[in-house]
Amino acid sequence: MSQLYDITLAIHYRYQNPARSARTLLRMQPLNRPDQRLVSGLLTIDPEPATRRDWTDFFGNAICEVAHDAPTDRLTFRYAGRVERRPVPDGLDLSCPLADLGHEMAEVGDLGPGAPHHFIGASERVQPVGEITAFARAVTSPAMSALTAVKAISRQMHAEFDFDSTATDVRTDPAEAFRNRRGVCQDISHVTIAALRAVGIPAGYVSGFLRTVPPEGKPRLEGADAMHAWVRAWCGAEVGWVQIDPTNDMRVGTDHVMVALGRDYADVAPVRGTLTSAGEHDTQHHVDVVPV
Repeated sequence: MSQLYDITLAIHYRYQNPARSARTLLRMQPLNRPDQRLVSGLLTIDPEPATRRDWTDFFGNAICEVAHDAPTDRLTFRYAGRVERRPVPDGLDLSCPLADLGHEMAEVGDLGPGAPHHFIGASERVQPVGEITAFARAVTSPAMSALTAVKAISRQMHAEFDFDSTATDVRTDPAEAFRNRRGVCQDISHVTIAALRAVGIPAGYVSGFLRTVPPEGKPRLEGADAMHAWVRAWCGAEVGWVQIDPTNDMRVGTDHVMVALGRDYADVAPVRGTLTSAGEHDTQHHVDVVPV
């Protein structure tokens, strides 16, 4: 059954010295799709920007583009809204053998945002890596169905990677994370994408929220949730795109709320931009995903 969530996401920046100007692209509003309905939502910026423009990028992500021209020692971006997450049945595995996936992709004449062609080659944050290619080939075979291959890579990634929030940062290269077998959901998703593409499966990156469930008998803590990342993979004309969470080795369901999708993190970063400043800065993120 469908699940309603009230979601808040707040990202705070404080600068040691006032930033004289800033230009920022925000991808913080959840997606509106057949399997997810945006009921309501509001994105606010403090202090108020000099200019603001809301638009949609190629992949259908909602973007808010803002400019600050007056000096400021802080910036806060806050989204609050309600989302209905609808279930997607797993269904039967009707995907073609992995060996035939390239032929099925060649038959796709559409070059829109959902076309698999955009997700098979190298992208800004995910490049071919020999070690990852060898890993992917070791756990798959050409006779496997495409969906079975996706699940096999996710399962092995989950088995070999240790979740460690101190091991990497937002700039860590997937090759480094794979060699160390440590990282966070961003690293695990990037390596999984590289592995899937290495065996011919188009794959992309999804950012969003994952509802966390407190231990039995314990109250839910505000701010306990965090932004999450997972993977979407194209399994042929019959099955199309499926979403899988390799960090938790599970198919994506109603506990996952999508915010943005693209080829890798560079396409979906919640905050991206430039500013004129000097000195250090501090960043804090607060997320709440509350079932209604």
